[in-house]
Amino acid sequence: MARAIKDRYRRNRGILEWYDALAVAVAAIALVFTFGVRIVQVDGSSMNPTLYDGQRILIGALWQPDYGDVVVIDSYIPYGKPLVKRVIGKAGDTIDIDFTSGVVYRNGQALREAYVAEPTWTYEGVSFPLTVPEGKLFIMGDNRNNSKDSRDAQIGCVDSRDVLGVALLRLPPFAEGGEAS
Repeated sequence: MARAIKDRYRRNRGILEWYDALAVAVAAIALVFTFGVRIVQVDGSSMNPTLYDGQRILIGALWQPDYGDVVVIDSYIPYGKPLVKRVIGKAGDTIDIDFTSGVVYRNGQALREAYVAEPTWTYEGVSFPLTVPEGKLFIMGDNRNNSKDSRDAQIGCVDSRDVLGVALLRLPPFAEGGEAS
């Protein structure tokens, strides 16, 4: 009897090794997607022309946001929806916007923003110049005149702890509106 069990084990050893490898791979993928990276879908047109409604992006949860990074803000903020925006200012920065010329300034320097759809004309209620508080970020959409962002008193500067992750790459399809062209 014992010999029959040993023979069966030897015959099935290869299959058992495959099951073991598959279980480890599934566990590793689950850990990576739980703690390291996530896939998020863009909702709305506030990031046009960089990202379009329905596009998916891969975000890294372990990266610290820096100037110009596209980030995803958790829905726990007062606005109540996840936000996909660009980091314009970090703690201690002074942000000013000249709504006549449409230019955004950080610490007195005009930002060169090739990614924006058009100059920033829309005033949303926050007074400028504004100094970003400790532990906060000032965020704006690339479609500045059609974006709910830190210029809006309902959102304001967001807590850096509410950042779900930094965008690492766009996932296909890449065409406007998420449709292949």
